Amino acid sequence: MTTALTPPAALHNEAVQLDTADPLAPLRTRFLLPPDVVYLDGNSLGPLPAAVPPALEDVLHRQWGTALIGSWNTAGWWEAPLRVGDTIGALIGAAPGQTIAGDSTSVQLFTALDAAATLRPDRPLLVTDPGHFPTDRYLTHAVARRRGLQVHHVSPADLPRFLATEGHRTAVVSYAPVDFRTGELYSMRALTRAAHAAGALALWDLCHAAGALPLDVDALGVDLAVGCGYKFLSGGPGAPAFLYVAHRHHDRLDTPLPGWTGHADPFALARHYTPAPGIARARIGTPPILSLLALEAALTAFDGVDLNQVRAKSLSLTGFFLRCTDELLTPLGFTPVTPADPARRGSQVTLRHPHARGLATALAEHGVIADMRAPDLLRFGVNALYTSHQDLLTAALALRDLTRNAAYDPAPPATGPVT
Repeated sequence: MTTALTPPAALHNEAVQLDTADPLAPLRTRFLLPPDVVYLDGNSLGPLPAAVPPALEDVLHRQWGTALIGSWNTAGWWEAPLRVGDTIGALIGAAPGQTIAGDSTSVQLFTALDAAATLRPDRPLLVTDPGHFPTDRYLTHAVARRRGLQVHHVSPADLPRFLATEGHRTAVVSYAPVDFRTGELYSMRALTRAAHAAGALALWDLCHAAGALPLDVDALGVDLAVGCGYKFLSGGPGAPAFLYVAHRHHDRLDTPLPGWTGHADPFALARHYTPAPGIARARIGTPPILSLLALEAALTAFDGVDLNQVRAKSLSLTGFFLRCTDELLTPLGFTPVTPADPARRGSQVTLRHPHARGLATALAEHGVIADMRAPDLLRFGVNALYTSHQDLLTAALALRDLTRNAAYDPAPPATGPVT
């Protein structure tokens, strides 16, 4: 890096002490991180796990290259969506047989929204967060148009009050436990209970939570959940997503995309559709084996990992970065928008600055990979499996020196992602 990263002694010593005492530090070797790069964008795309290249080599050269079509039977390709789904299910607190992997996040979300609406056929309202990720909002409106329903945008804070008057008309509430822009953490327990008290279903988008937080969808009574495989699960760009549906809904689960692999007897090639029992009915088309098995290999990075320790380290990392921000960056015009309260903080810190795009671009040029969300938010994602406190100090120092020296383009072309 070209900037002079002179750390304050207290912050430097604290980072060293915290990293020395970190029980998860050895897990960093499970990822093939480039040298001399601080990677703080795993909440958009996780880095490459070391287990993935040899797994894909085997898939390409032995399973596909040698065994050819026989691998559907001999290598477990056919069962992969359910097998990988159960592996993810263990990370989100789901008993086996309720989670399936495959297809994109958008497809899984559409499936979940439409199926949830079908489970509450006499209720005309779909309720979602006005600050939800765009796809969540777009698909909520798409399902509403398809089914002749209405969409209400209600913030998480306002949901209990809304349900007190409109709960009897609400079919499903759709939220994320972590705000993708700010990193604010919402209470899945409280919002799920509020939905159920009104007789509605609770659907959760876990894209920014699965693998980063201890989740317990079964114990919380969650009805449906979706999530991607490429953020904290590090399954690779465009990795298959997952769908969770609680056991109690399986018998009445009516999915909007009845593909052949979700048939009760798929190889009979029957004229009419009969859904498979259980979560298998949520299968749609032929599973994307290369990406699905890459995700399966990536998930081995969690072998033997206690997600409570992951959460504890994540809070330590984000808390430390907020302290770095207070000392190094707030005097330069940066404002934290992520809550300081650990109970309300996900696995990222977001700072507001009017030149967020230019600073994110300049950070990348100096070996610190973060990202931004228009118009003025800088996001720093942490993953306790590989991020260190010294990484975060390096990022804060780079941001301080770039800003002090005005060593960035304040308005670079907004032609696409900054990283």
